[in-house]
Amino acid sequence: MQMLLVIVALIIVAGLAAYATMLLIRLRKQTQAKQAAIAAQQQAVQERQQRVLDDIRYIALAMTEDRCEISEGVLRIAKLFEALALTERVEADFPATYEHYELIKNHPILEERQALPKQERMKLDFHRMKSEAALQDNILNEAKTLANFVLKPTH
Repeated sequence: MQMLLVIVALIIVAGLAAYATMLLIRLRKQTQAKQAAIAAQQQAVQERQQRVLDDIRYIALAMTEDRCEISEGVLRIAKLFEALALTERVEADFPATYEHYELIKNHPILEERQALPKQERMKLDFHRMKSEAALQDNILNEAKTLANFVLKPTH
């Protein structure tokens, strides 16, 4: 009788050990899958960031080669840095670009611009052109730097 109880106890213990092992294996697989998903997500974020930085470099190069107007380039570059949430990190490095951006960021474009009275459009153009003339050399120098821009790692 005692031998039977010992055998039943061993079977129960073996069953519980097998169940615990199965749970540990399942937990390990879930942990690995979660880590792989996090790594894939980080990779996707880095690839997106790299594509946007390539776009910034391309626009800056186009500005220096006179293939893109200064205001359009400034607007696009600033918006791309905003999309990457990097504005605060780069704003101090490109003061002329961001000074001009602050002036033109709320200017209407496309249909909104066409809906404005001619006098209002001329007034906005005057302010934009005045800022461009004053900051052109500095903006183009900053564009040369942006054409080779490499994001500095944060600590």
